[in-house]
Amino acid sequence: MTAPYDVLTIGRVGVDVYPLQTGVGLEDVETFGKFLGGSATNVAVAAARHGRSAAVITRTGQDPFGRYVHAELRRLGVDDRFVSAVPDLPTPVTFCEIFPPDHFPIWFYRYPKAPDLEIRAGELPGEAIGSARLLWATGTGLCQEPSRAAHAAAFSVRSRDQVTVLDLDYRPSFWPSREEAGRQMRAVLPSVTVAVGNLDECETAVGTRDPRAAADRLLAAGVALAVVKQGPAGVLAATDGQVVEVPPIPVQVVNGIGAGDGFGGALCHGLLAGWPLERTIRFANAAGAIVTTRLECSSAMPTTAEVEEFLDAARA
Repeated sequence: MTAPYDVLTIGRVGVDVYPLQTGVGLEDVETFGKFLGGSATNVAVAAARHGRSAAVITRTGQDPFGRYVHAELRRLGVDDRFVSAVPDLPTPVTFCEIFPPDHFPIWFYRYPKAPDLEIRAGELPGEAIGSARLLWATGTGLCQEPSRAAHAAAFSVRSRDQVTVLDLDYRPSFWPSREEAGRQMRAVLPSVTVAVGNLDECETAVGTRDPRAAADRLLAAGVALAVVKQGPAGVLAATDGQVVEVPPIPVQVVNGIGAGDGFGGALCHGLLAGWPLERTIRFANAAGAIVTTRLECSSAMPTTAEVEEFLDAARA
């Protein structure tokens, strides 16, 4: 490593197998597309689309889909040197159904265990984690060991003057209960500086769906910036001395999956650029909206120019 990464993510990876027909159940779908997926991976791709040097810490199976993950990461501009294989576990695949504008059921095939939950503390690239300008982790990585301990180890080498983000990313099927997910999220909130989540995820982490109250509780838990995504009600972001609310941008939704990751990569870009909070959240909100107009996730992430053009058109 010759220079610190702008964005280093840790967590979930997989292959998205998405239907090329919309409005029908999987039992009636005839053709599918194959795409790189996984929230932490998508955020790294999204950040790279904004010209940021990015890498992901994750694990795949030692199989053809694992080889595909490496190839796609490199093609999309993300460093894959911290992606390793677990010989006895398959690379996860994810299927979805697409019923626009707001129904997108997901089926995760992560059996018997996802390789990305086999990230181990003793194998982490400590120098890269400590020097990265921004570290992005997700709640999924807290659901099982040894990944949970690895995340705690990663947070421990970060200082409070660095940007360390926890995307709450609550996926019920990954957890024994919502209560356990909330307990694990609350345990690491003092170790991060930014928390991001939708209303359901915020309720899981801090016990309320009220956006202002959720932001206040996240700040009280130790983060410096709380970002609460409210779906059709827009986004609320708060620091100790500022509250910003950004309305949604109307779009023709194709697939809502992945919008949060596009938001995340754009949020990373704005935070690293030192933009004012309102500009950062408007930019991230627009990036997420763009992703909803496209079928896939990783390769759907917009460039900076696309987001700026979209914002200009929305203001016109």
